[in-house]
Amino acid sequence: MKRFFTSLALALALTAAPALAAPIYIDGQHTGLDTVVQDGTTYVGLRQFVSHLRPDAAVTWEDGQAAVRAVGLTVTAVPGDLHIEANDRALYAAAGVRLEPGRTWVPVRALSAALDAEVDWDAATGRVYVTTGSGAIQSGDAFYDPDAVYWLSRIISAESRGEPMAGKIAVGNVVMNRVDHADFPDTIYGVIFDDRWGGQFEPVRNGTIYLEPTEESVTAAKLVLEGADVGLHSLYFLAPTLTDDHWIMEEREHVVTIGLHWFYA
Repeated sequence: MKRFFTSLALALALTAAPALAAPIYIDGQHTGLDTVVQDGTTYVGLRQFVSHLRPDAAVTWEDGQAAVRAVGLTVTAVPGDLHIEANDRALYAAAGVRLEPGRTWVPVRALSAALDAEVDWDAATGRVYVTTGSGAIQSGDAFYDPDAVYWLSRIISAESRGEPMAGKIAVGNVVMNRVDHADFPDTIYGVIFDDRWGGQFEPVRNGTIYLEPTEESVTAAKLVLEGADVGLHSLYFLAPTLTDDHWIMEEREHVVTIGLHWFYA
């Protein structure tokens, strides 16, 4: 019942406001595919788009999600999620997967990436140009560094249980921003276990870093490694209501607040 009302709300969100159509060109040819532009994001109907790029694929609806299966390709899209999954990879869909009766709508960039296609947008004409590739994204086993997923998912899980997906991604962004910053160690492990000033992260001090991460935190880690970025240039975060140590708020630039966490550069 809860999933029904969630789907209904998403359908209303998709159709409540007037939306523009963005012409889709695949390998230079105009397709006439149905599109919807909402909040600056171009959506395509999953089944219709897949039929053009992978006509051999089977598209089904299973247990509240759309599924695409073909040789070397498995894609799932759950209405309401901020990502789709493709060959054990997590691909960011910032505006979310949407649903209307009989059709799943997915941001064209995320679905194109799943099918190993590139997307260019012409701001002057509003046209979307898709260039096909192999038809299937490289698998997660080949793409991800397992140690990176292991440690990043654990710090995300320990620091942000109960936070929304965007908040989990932002915690991961802080770690990766530190990896790239001259003032911090240059590996994920090094950043997490940096012991200056008594340690940088409470889960390292109290041991919760070693707990099995939640499934959502593993997904968040993969999204961060794919380049999803909601924490922007943040290097620090804290939950002001859960700590008495507010030096970050006094000394650093506030960037964004997500859930209970405030992020600072």
